[in-house]
Amino acid sequence: MKMNYHNPVLLHESIDALAIKEDGVYVDVTFGGGGHSREILKRLGANGRLFGFDQDPDALVNSIDDERFVLIPENFRYISRFLRFNGVRKVDGVLVDLGVSSHQFDEAERGFSTRFDGDLDMRMNQRSKISAKEIINNYSEEKLAEILFLYGELRNSRNIAKTIVEERQVQKIDTSFQLRKVLQRYLPKAKEHKIIAQIFQAIRIEVNEELAVLKEFLEQMPSLLNKNGRLSVISYHSLEDRLVKRFIRTGLFKGELEKDVFGNSNEPMQKVGKLIVPTAEEIKINNRARSAKLRIATLKQ
Repeated sequence: MKMNYHNPVLLHESIDALAIKEDGVYVDVTFGGGGHSREILKRLGANGRLFGFDQDPDALVNSIDDERFVLIPENFRYISRFLRFNGVRKVDGVLVDLGVSSHQFDEAERGFSTRFDGDLDMRMNQRSKISAKEIINNYSEEKLAEILFLYGELRNSRNIAKTIVEERQVQKIDTSFQLRKVLQRYLPKAKEHKIIAQIFQAIRIEVNEELAVLKEFLEQMPSLLNKNGRLSVISYHSLEDRLVKRFIRTGLFKGELEKDVFGNSNEPMQKVGKLIVPTAEEIKINNRARSAKLRIATLKQ
């Protein structure tokens, strides 16, 4: 049975960014409902190839029946490894949409949503051992405060972590609404939705190692892309976008770019065009698009 997934964000802009060649090899590393992949296939010729990646078993039922397409049920941090298993060492373009799918948000039992009461899970890969429940109930106060500060950008992360630890000693925190109730004092009416979203974001990023995955993925791009190959990245929050922007600009995630005596630097990639954001019309139709940012890059010429 096919799952309901969101309308693809920045669909035509992100596919246009790939500058697709009819006989090229492309990768959609966040397959989800397959919206972006179907648009890529429309633009490929008979000899073109497309690989999709998705670690969520729910996405596999959306696979596309097309001899040019292969869906790989793995995390995209392993992109080079699994492409080699399929006889591919270089590609002409890679697309990544870093958003959590609406299917994952809308399934209460997945634990991603602040709107439903569900098990504290938040695993994109349901085979993973660490869920949100383990983090909330087992992480030290110091570690909880750290992830809430780094990944949720919460100034009162220490107080929130202290409250979680105190409450879990009385009763295990198993569900989304339990966690919300425990933290109610930190959720003033005017900012309730924003703050709980930041808390859930922090936990979700930790569960799925999202920033580590993104870094590992980006580091593989210079050796994976063909000359003139394109990278098209849609991000939704500042933590991701900063990593993408900095890597495209410098090839680094921290530190300064080294230059030779002539002032030349050796960053591996360069940006293509300007930052692209959704139109007001798209945001009106698809509210999920409101925070999306599209950055495009290619190998430095």
